[in-house]
Amino acid sequence: MSLHSTAAQLVTLAAEGEEHGGNHESLSPYLTGGGALFILLLLLWVTTRFNRDR
Repeated sequence: MSLHSTAAQLVTLAAEGEEHGGNHESLSPYLTGGGALFILLLLLWVTTRFNRDR
């Protein structure tokens, strides 16, 4: 595969994605962001429990 044909395929793939908008009907941005925030806070809490000597 050459660089030119690979780039052409990627452009075609990106153009097909514009038709769908990229968002799924069942995904809520608030739920996704809240879940990510909860996971990050949980990881922060676990990390601070292991670093009690500081």
